[in-house]
Amino acid sequence: MTHHLTSKDILALGFMTFALFVGAGNIIFPPMVGIQSGEYIWTAAVGFLLSAVGLPVITIIALARVGGGIDALLGSLIGKSSSLFLATVCYIVVGPLFATPRTATMSFEVGIVPLIGDGTLPLFFYSLVYFAVVVSISLYPGNLLDTVGHFLGPLKVAALAVLGIAALFCPAGTIPIATADYQRAAFSNGFVNGYLTMDTLGALVFGIVIVNAARLRGVESIKLLTRYTILAGLIAGVGLTLVYLSLFKLGNGSSALVAQSANGAAILHAYVQWTFGSMGSFFLAALIFFACVVTAVGLTCACAEFFAQHVPLSYKSLVFILSIFSMVVSNLGLNHLIQISIPVLTAIYPPCIVLIMLSFTLRWWNKSSRLIAPTMIVSLIFGVIDGVKTTSFKDILPVFSQHLPLANRGLAWLPPAMIMMLIAAVVDRIKGRKQVTTHL
Repeated sequence: MTHHLTSKDILALGFMTFALFVGAGNIIFPPMVGIQSGEYIWTAAVGFLLSAVGLPVITIIALARVGGGIDALLGSLIGKSSSLFLATVCYIVVGPLFATPRTATMSFEVGIVPLIGDGTLPLFFYSLVYFAVVVSISLYPGNLLDTVGHFLGPLKVAALAVLGIAALFCPAGTIPIATADYQRAAFSNGFVNGYLTMDTLGALVFGIVIVNAARLRGVESIKLLTRYTILAGLIAGVGLTLVYLSLFKLGNGSSALVAQSANGAAILHAYVQWTFGSMGSFFLAALIFFACVVTAVGLTCACAEFFAQHVPLSYKSLVFILSIFSMVVSNLGLNHLIQISIPVLTAIYPPCIVLIMLSFTLRWWNKSSRLIAPTMIVSLIFGVIDGVKTTSFKDILPVFSQHLPLANRGLAWLPPAMIMMLIAAVVDRIKGRKQVTTHL
């Protein structure tokens, strides 16, 4: 007998997917884009939405077509051994190395520091409690649809709706003049800032969590699993778009409260204090805590499920190991994590974008690996160049790297990747024809 999800469960799956995506970064970075882009806000917003909503939803769809796992997607494109290596790198980067620790440090900086102050000891005790909550939920992945989809997801939606409605009807100032960067290139600055949400990389990890949540409801049909996963991704995409639009508006109307150079945490604090008074800090602390915990749970579950297939450790043991490692890394502090993560994300996003987009073109080629592997390699090389430019080591780069097409917009990888793709496509056609001729 084929099991189907009810409309309520499909909606809960969508809420769960939305809740997995929305962490502190998703709430902090849009207000910064809003206040810095000034009169160019909607041009910047389109770029941001493309990389922070469009790419994650497309990723979910791509994963749904192969069963939900990044290793399955990679394996169908570039071979088993290479796919396992790249999948492992992706899970480590998106999980215990950057994204999971960042959920703890961001929730601490945004929600707790204004209430009790900063310091290494408060951060340590907070991270201890934070990851104890993450472990307690992650140990039971079969309950995710109920815990996150039916309870924490709607709670997060309600809190974000309150913030969004306030931003829409209660702006705190007039629209500021855009910064020089946004006056020069509003769209590409918005697009590159969308990287910082890490949602596309998160989607590569969350795909299997979404599929497994449906499987645990008794759905076994591949066709139905694909349909439900795509629906969940679309629901999450609509939710993310609404959240980002409201937060762009919040930042764009907060020029009277903070300096234009203020970070997202400062913008949010100033706005909620102005709008909700003394209770604003508690409201923001609760919102950020729930947002980050849910994302951390999704990342921990996904990473534990992946590594349990490849190392001689149980799922529950891996939950503890990954959470402890993430807790240790989180105590480096938010600034250090962001400084390290920006060049890494700038480097690895381009090959991920190439992988996701070309996964929809497999039927066009005689042998897809001829096209996908070299294009990913070229995009990674130039992505590394873009990444180095964001660090103190940028002076070691050759002079020509500063004058590459789109280099001043953080997209130097795009033209070389397009050229490599065209060359590989021609090679694929020629080799394909030769094989046909030989066979005849």
